[in-house]
Amino acid sequence: MVNTEIQRFRTALKRTSLSRPVALALGDAIIAPTKRVLDFGCGKGDDVRLLNERGVTAVGWDPTFAPSGDRSPAAVVNLGYVVNVIEDSAERTACLREAWALASEVLVVAARLVGEVEVESLACFADGSVTRRGTFQKFYEQEELRSWIEGVVGESPVAVAPGVFYVFRSADEREAFVSSRYRRRVSAPLVRVSDQLYEQCKEMLAPLEAFFLGRGRLPSMEELETSAEVSTRFGSIARAFRVVRYVTGNDAWRAIVEGRREDLLVYAALSRFGGRPRWSDLPRAIQNDVRAFFSTYRHFCDAGDELLFAAGRRDELDRAMRAAPVGKSTPSALYVHRSALDTLPALLRAYEGCARNLAGEVPDANLVKLSRTEAKVSYLSYPTFDRDAHPALYRAVVVYPGALRIHYRDYSTSENPPILHRKEEFVGATYPGRDRFAKLTAQEERAGLLGTSNDIGLRLAWNEVMAARGFAIRGHRLERVVSN
Repeated sequence: MVNTEIQRFRTALKRTSLSRPVALALGDAIIAPTKRVLDFGCGKGDDVRLLNERGVTAVGWDPTFAPSGDRSPAAVVNLGYVVNVIEDSAERTACLREAWALASEVLVVAARLVGEVEVESLACFADGSVTRRGTFQKFYEQEELRSWIEGVVGESPVAVAPGVFYVFRSADEREAFVSSRYRRRVSAPLVRVSDQLYEQCKEMLAPLEAFFLGRGRLPSMEELETSAEVSTRFGSIARAFRVVRYVTGNDAWRAIVEGRREDLLVYAALSRFGGRPRWSDLPRAIQNDVRAFFSTYRHFCDAGDELLFAAGRRDELDRAMRAAPVGKSTPSALYVHRSALDTLPALLRAYEGCARNLAGEVPDANLVKLSRTEAKVSYLSYPTFDRDAHPALYRAVVVYPGALRIHYRDYSTSENPPILHRKEEFVGATYPGRDRFAKLTAQEERAGLLGTSNDIGLRLAWNEVMAARGFAIRGHRLERVVSN
């Protein structure tokens, strides 16, 4: 029974920047200038306007603000924060089904989650709540939203952020997207010595180097546009790459091979969620990766299962945390900066990946806390991490993969939030500013500030210690306070 007092139109917002799901899809190249976009339930149409300003062909339809808008099929359909404002569950399902029918490539679905708003102050209605403005909100658990989407459209959605999912028409495009999320960033090895043949053919060899850098293996003939030219000049692709290895050195390329195999192994483990794809559903490039690194799809799947099961064993996780090349280790957890995640052992990457599979990316989180004591991964937001010597925690998204739950903790208004010390321990060796962080830590250690009390992890206690010892911090430098 629909409540005629519910005023859905009042949920439409005036935006000056792209909505979260549209911004994510644009960043992931799901939305691109070559793909037509339909914003289904576009509200006041700001996403449509902003996309068109960026050169993307976008149209919108909304039952209140654009009832005569274009509702024809599009490569990408955005259903952003629409289903959560529909108070009738049957209509909500019909809305999702219609949006899916209009998406020829990808459907983007976003809804609000439990924990984003204090629902105790709202009036219960149907399976949701009525706000003071007379609007309806259905707050989902992340797994509840995923399961509902899958039940309606019949395809397994991919979590890209809390409350945001992609649903792909093509199985191979889905797997290409998922696998790309577990591939580390690497740089090409530097040329070690001057070699006449290499220098003469550098431009011809560049696509081959780029391919190997991206996939850790040699390309097949059809995977490299310049394969015929390279084979004619060097006799084969393998011989051409031997020239590259000779000039640039073997060690760096060997590390790339090992890294890419590990990336693929993490993907194998995490692809089990939602049902591991059939061999025929994999893009040809990934099929070739599997053959190169695991020989058969069965070996690939078995290796992934072994890694996934190991990620559930506390003793193995603890050993991996002790062996981690980066991160701040405590008795209860390992803390790692987001930029260093892909340098962790495969077991820890799979552990974190289990949480990301449920929650998707948490865009503003820059530290990740991997619990030693329970199956829990926390994504921590420190907006001033680079700028402040001891940045304060702004928000935490805590993910329990085994229980399929996500909790939110907001510290943005706290007078005494947790703060960080020893920032250099969280980041990799090449992180900008790491030396500056380390110098401050050394100063604080010499001053005897860091061994004072466990309470210095909170802002007020730290300020009291600093004041009592007569110190202040300017930028990332410890200074004595001169009393008058």
